[in-house]
Amino acid sequence: MGMKNALEIPFKHIAVEGVFLSRKTQLANVLGQRIGGKIVLDHVGNPYLKDFYNERDGAAFLAQLVFLANRYHQQLRLLQRDLFVDRIICDYLFEKDKIYAYQTLTDDELLVYEKIYGILAERVPKPDLVIYLQISLSSLVRRIAKEGDEVEKNISEKYLEDIVEAFDYFFFNYQGAPLLVVKADDLDFAREEDVLDLLDQVRDMKKSSLYYVPQSYGGKAVKKGSRE
Repeated sequence: MGMKNALEIPFKHIAVEGVFLSRKTQLANVLGQRIGGKIVLDHVGNPYLKDFYNERDGAAFLAQLVFLANRYHQQLRLLQRDLFVDRIICDYLFEKDKIYAYQTLTDDELLVYEKIYGILAERVPKPDLVIYLQISLSSLVRRIAKEGDEVEKNISEKYLEDIVEAFDYFFFNYQGAPLLVVKADDLDFAREEDVLDLLDQVRDMKKSSLYYVPQSYGGKAVKKGSRE
């Protein structure tokens, strides 16, 4: 399945999501190269992240607020984007911040977080397409062992399992934009056929959600419409 004219892709604000090491940044860069657009990458630096993983009291709340503030300011800048920028491709979805918050914060912290999040989210621009790179827990564990840093390698498997389940639950219920869910355990963006096939799926996306199994899994790609 070859890619047709990239100019036919109608989406002007694409967000790519997935758990860490899901290759979402790599996909954002591939999309930018193939269909054009300004690439916006998440700020991954956070002074409280190490304390959080070391389970220091209060560090989870501080780390979450830093991530929220950084993403908010970055998203606000998109509202004043250059008029000559035809498309934005972002390697995160602002709403996903809540996934981690609900996994890490106490009930009292969540009350404060929700109030702050609610105020900020009203001003954040919304994507017109979201791509979710879905990987399994076993794939995530393998990637951490092979590619992860020391902090990631010390994360408990229970926490990883909770995060994978939380992402799947979030996107199963996501209604904010057309959603393309990609089974991405073995997806390889160095393989031209994988890239071309995925770009075809993006071009053919409508207003509903879609579950997509890449051709690299063997046999013909399977597309399953979900919610209208």
